[in-house]
Amino acid sequence: MTRLLLRTAVATALALGALGPAGPALASSSDGVHTVRVPGGDPHERSLAPRTTEPFSMVGITWDDPDAALDGTAQVRTRSRESGEWSPWHALDTDVRTPETGPDRDGASVRGGTQPLWAGPSDGVQVRVSGTRLPAGLRVELVDPEGGADAVHTAVVEPDVVEPGVVGPAAGAPSAERPAVTPRSAWGADESLVKDPPSYTSDTQAVFVHHTAGTNDYTCEESASVVRGVFLYHVRSNGWNDIGYHFLVDKCGTVFEGRAGGIDKPVLGAHTYGFNAATSSVSVLGDYTTATTNTAVRESVAKVAAWKLGLYGLDPTGTTVLTAGADNGKYKLGQKVTLHRVSGHRDGYPTACPGQHLYDDLPEIRALAGNAGKPTEPAPQTAPEPAGPGTEGVLGR
Repeated sequence: MTRLLLRTAVATALALGALGPAGPALASSSDGVHTVRVPGGDPHERSLAPRTTEPFSMVGITWDDPDAALDGTAQVRTRSRESGEWSPWHALDTDVRTPETGPDRDGASVRGGTQPLWAGPSDGVQVRVSGTRLPAGLRVELVDPEGGADAVHTAVVEPDVVEPGVVGPAAGAPSAERPAVTPRSAWGADESLVKDPPSYTSDTQAVFVHHTAGTNDYTCEESASVVRGVFLYHVRSNGWNDIGYHFLVDKCGTVFEGRAGGIDKPVLGAHTYGFNAATSSVSVLGDYTTATTNTAVRESVAKVAAWKLGLYGLDPTGTTVLTAGADNGKYKLGQKVTLHRVSGHRDGYPTACPGQHLYDDLPEIRALAGNAGKPTEPAPQTAPEPAGPGTEGVLGR
């Protein structure tokens, strides 16, 4: 029996061994993502009884219809692999929409879903979902960033031929220094999972700031695993072509390359429904509804925004007019919207993202970004203080 078949059989056996009154919740496994079906029945209430699962560190819920919204609540709790203790209940962020255009919308396996939650090393899960009318095909997604293929494939994702209408970096534009960015190969993106080459928009007019929601309970040594988990969830669970964000930043200020195609190019992302075209995105790992940011986070987000917009000679403290690409619940298709060059996700879409604390930091982030491209004024030179009598040979006065 192959390793994959063995793991699938074990997952199925474990699921069948912990049946609730609603009947079997079948499990399956693929490339580091294990799925468990939530039993159907009540259109308003669904649940998955506590059960042992294969190892995972990130969890989310998806459903069949990529255009359906979960109008309600989805909660999970997980069991620690180390202590065996169950966590408190955590609410999953349901403010997620399938992108309005591109390969992330047109794929045959695209599904609707919540934001994923970083749970840390776990081996058990319980779920409860409620709403006005729940979408069909609810499925729990258990992501193991350390699982999947025996070796990570790091071949370069070949870009599309850049169309003539794509605007390149402005010649001689005053731009900020490029920040240090951890490449995809360093955080372990499995490039064999990315089936289509990246798509490009005309240029980059604005940067949307997000948070991944969920939890801040991760160490910075785990950040690469968190990013890898988001990648697997977006590709394997949502059915997107690649991770949705262009950049990700952890709570220590480390910047990670997100979507493939060139960080200096206007790659079409999957981050702000209705405004994915002509924009870039940076998502901070964690939930900034409850936590406050720190200097490292604010400075890293500002550096990314200043450099990215500076490629086009744009002032990150200014505004721009964007056209809504979809009816997204906040704006109508074709509506002209004036937005900050550095905006929060909630400015373009009806969501709490990027959390109130991070959203309140955006004015400071814009100011930091605006100063990032300016030459540093040299410190004024002061004449040395004349030595007084009896001070010869004394250092550090």
